[in-house]
Amino acid sequence: MQHYSMAPAEMIASIWRNRYLIKTSIQREVVGRYRGSFMGILWSFFNPVFMLSVYTFVFSVVFKARWHAGSDSKTQFALILFAGLMVFNLFAECVNRAPGLILANASYVKKVVYPLEILPLINIGGALFHLIVSFAVWLLAFFILFGAPHLTVLLFPVILLPLIMFTAGISWLLASVGVYLRDVSQVISIATTALLFLSPIFYSTASLPEKFRVVMNLNPLTPIIEQTRDILFWNKPPDLPMLAGCYFFSLIVVCLGFAWFQKTRKGFADVL
Repeated sequence: MQHYSMAPAEMIASIWRNRYLIKTSIQREVVGRYRGSFMGILWSFFNPVFMLSVYTFVFSVVFKARWHAGSDSKTQFALILFAGLMVFNLFAECVNRAPGLILANASYVKKVVYPLEILPLINIGGALFHLIVSFAVWLLAFFILFGAPHLTVLLFPVILLPLIMFTAGISWLLASVGVYLRDVSQVISIATTALLFLSPIFYSTASLPEKFRVVMNLNPLTPIIEQTRDILFWNKPPDLPMLAGCYFFSLIVVCLGFAWFQKTRKGFADVL
């Protein structure tokens, strides 16, 4: 039986070794999702704009929501809301699809020598494309409404990297567990829906009572979402100790997720 290394070095080596396959697979994933539709890849632009409009209307007009310490401007609320949604949607899109990645590519397990560990990375690459489109929409809206974006927006990739690492670790874990426990996809769907409202997307942690802030800060998405808004909208530099903690925690999660995937992948063919 083939041995699969669980070492972090193998994770990096696999990404480098299969970099061309990852790149072409991401391109095929993005193009294939919109193939045959009338507007094609333009849907990746209209989808975030439409959802932004719906969320903004519901929370700022119907529920009269206002951002803590902010003005009554609906455009301000919309951009702050959108910044949080960009981050959350990257995570949610990846983890919702992760449990079915191996099941959807069973032929790779049984018949073809294929680096299965790159499947979650391809999934993340497709989600990153949608985030980049959403980010372009956000920058355009900010420029039209408020003028030139702050220079701190250049730090967005630095804030985003620990989220990508964390998402990769969780995706490897769920991709493996999803092979053995088919119900996990249903559980994850419910969990991500709940997490949407339990993350500081439609509100800030500062608006919560102190006892609830402690619980909110246990959410690993909270510091990423808060710092994304800080650099994109409020022109604040990142909180370096918090950011360092995010990197450390994400590094642990991605290494453990990869190790779990490598340890359990030997049984994929037997189950499928």
